[in-house]
Amino acid sequence: MTHLPNKNIYLLGLGALGGLIAAKLHDAFPDSVKIIADLKRQQTIQSGGLTVNGKSISFQFIAPGNGHREADLIIIAVKNAQLAQAIQDIKSFIGENTMIISLLNGISSEEIIGDEIGHKHLLYAYGVGMDAVRDNSGIRYTNPGKIVFGEKDNHELSERVKFVKELFDKAQIPYNIPVDMNRALWSKFMMNTGINQASAVLKAPYGAFQVPGEAYDLMMAAAKEVMELSAHYGVNLNQTDVEDFLRILATLDPAGKTSMLQDVEAGRETEADLFAGTVLAMGKKYNLHAPVNEMLYRRIKSLK
Repeated sequence: MTHLPNKNIYLLGLGALGGLIAAKLHDAFPDSVKIIADLKRQQTIQSGGLTVNGKSISFQFIAPGNGHREADLIIIAVKNAQLAQAIQDIKSFIGENTMIISLLNGISSEEIIGDEIGHKHLLYAYGVGMDAVRDNSGIRYTNPGKIVFGEKDNHELSERVKFVKELFDKAQIPYNIPVDMNRALWSKFMMNTGINQASAVLKAPYGAFQVPGEAYDLMMAAAKEVMELSAHYGVNLNQTDVEDFLRILATLDPAGKTSMLQDVEAGRETEADLFAGTVLAMGKKYNLHAPVNEMLYRRIKSLK
């Protein structure tokens, strides 16, 4: 157990990814880590309990509102549909030097949070390679993946990045700090747009995308449209980025499911607007057609 004196680490969202990260941070810094949740949400979590790979976790909670110590670090791990409320919930914890990490999918959450809270607070981040699944019995995973994070440019690590790096080291959270964070975000966007949406439409686990076939082809067709779009935004994703994505995919549990497939199966709102919706909106500016993403968007929106 590691102590982190006088530091406040708050996390919002205990889904598959958020719960995995929160559990690792709690194990390392039980006195510093708190979950932001209103009283109703606290009672729901406490009554049902939360287990991660079979281990019960007893989190400390803190409700939105005044009278709390300012956060040193806030990690947002909610779904896109909850982002607007999450921004309101963290406002009372923001101090001059509070850092915010958003683990939402897509490439727009940092912009949305920054416009509301202040861009100076943000580090850029996403999770990749984890195969965590959340159900009524808790969270299960075989591969914890890693958090990719940093400033937009990480040729030299800032003090903020060094702080989070030390935090993740002590909590044994795998991570990567790319030199070009914007390119890394686009690469993850390409990955998510392909596999998340194809899995939702085909109701297929990771294993279906690890071998040649219909699922693989659909995933790659959607991802290719993001690659084409990236050239118009000065990012220029290429085959190397695709191969990096495929190497990560090969490490995932074949029986594991993407977050969007889990949303479909649970009857929750999907993040199609974050993926195909964003591709279509950004492509329209350059008269760039994306028929695969347009088809996926319609199909996902019609799923019941």
